[in-house]
Amino acid sequence: MNALVTRRAVQVLLVVASLIFTAACETTGGVPDEGEPIFVEEEPAPPQASEAPMAKGGAEGEVPPGVAESGRPEAFSPGKELEEVIVEAQRERHEVILDLVTAAKSILRDVELEYVFTGKGRKEALRGRPVVFALWSEAKQEWSVVHIEIPRPPVKWRPGKKPFPFIVRTPGVEARHVKGTGAERLMFAFSKDGEPLKVYGRKFPVFDSALIAKKKWRAVVATAKPIVYLPSNEDTLDPLFVSGGKEFLLSTARRAIEELRLARAPSVAFPGVLLADVVPAAVLTTLAVIEQTDDADFVKKKGAAFDEVLSHYGLKREEAYRYSVSSASALGPMQFTNRKGNGTYALVVRRCPAAKIDPIFERGATNLLNAMKAAICLFDIELYQMRSDIRLAYRDNKEVLGIFPVAAYNGGPRNVAKLYGVMNRMGVRLEDLRPPGEQPQGNQVDCPCLWKAEATGVRPVAIPKYNNENRWYIEKYQSILSVFE
Repeated sequence: MNALVTRRAVQVLLVVASLIFTAACETTGGVPDEGEPIFVEEEPAPPQASEAPMAKGGAEGEVPPGVAESGRPEAFSPGKELEEVIVEAQRERHEVILDLVTAAKSILRDVELEYVFTGKGRKEALRGRPVVFALWSEAKQEWSVVHIEIPRPPVKWRPGKKPFPFIVRTPGVEARHVKGTGAERLMFAFSKDGEPLKVYGRKFPVFDSALIAKKKWRAVVATAKPIVYLPSNEDTLDPLFVSGGKEFLLSTARRAIEELRLARAPSVAFPGVLLADVVPAAVLTTLAVIEQTDDADFVKKKGAAFDEVLSHYGLKREEAYRYSVSSASALGPMQFTNRKGNGTYALVVRRCPAAKIDPIFERGATNLLNAMKAAICLFDIELYQMRSDIRLAYRDNKEVLGIFPVAAYNGGPRNVAKLYGVMNRMGVRLEDLRPPGEQPQGNQVDCPCLWKAEATGVRPVAIPKYNNENRWYIEKYQSILSVFE
């Protein structure tokens, strides 16, 4: 570790540490399990590149190496910048957090990951995956670097079920697994001498899946791509990051729409209409939040679960959720799948040529701007396949009738047909649908719900079971939409 960098970083932190919120690093588990991160080579993204989603907000997978390689830590430059920080009398909490995250990145950049091999000769194997955390002690005003070893390949894990196995390889530190198993979400709570330590940095290796398949373990280690990336956690949750995340997502959605408008990309669902006029920015931004909000977290925390995701976008901005890989290999903030070049992402690249969506899946799916353009194309394609009455109702009431393309985004046209069918059984017509309102006192309905207009007002009607994930996806959409309007 560079002693000069560490000493100067600590000097800054001594001045600001008293301002830091004291909550321990703990978050309720969201994503149950993840697959192997994907290994992809880095290429500069074209100026007009965009990406799209298609994921199951549930499990984590392996980050592609190219994505990992492009996620280099930001440079931490002591000197002028730090001296300016030192002379400031008062600093806001979000500024303190940014300094701590920057210092942690600098510390971790030069920390070596420690690999353990077992067996000899042809039976030699890599025992696990090493992960390193940068932890800050407020009581002692100092950093600790802690090494953890987690299973490789990733194990299936669900909150409240069988404990996640791991080894603490740094003496004197206690660790408890909090959430996640992969590059995007893996997080622990740490303590030392009875003091909770705050997590402000994490270093995670991404492996070449082709070498893993060949069991060339020494080559796997030699080619591993270490990423310094801090997952969302309570130590970095701040109201200014939440509001900043909202504005960042909305501004990115507006940029995506404007690029499609300048490209004159046509809609297939609505002949004569531009693709830019198919999906409002507010509707588009909901997907970037929904895809990263686990159902269990939403049921337990409601709006607070959205705030955690928005705060992460506010803190990490373009970098947020770029390492999010589900067990179904859905990638990036909008969770697109590709299925060896024949999946959803490849479909929108082919069907929306005027949109100029980046054809490289790993690069495009991890670029939020590009992914949002791809999501608009997918919305349009899904709307084109729907019944004409749904399509026409959506055109006249995009936010409320957005439940249909949102249902399709989560699970394809089959879920649209099922949703339409259960609406008929509920006695809810397309023209009856309204934005969510207040639950009636003393007569509350268990949601997920749709909201129906009646002579006496708007009331909730519970959605019968047809696909539990999709029902909660719609509920999350209706709950988060007003935040962006």
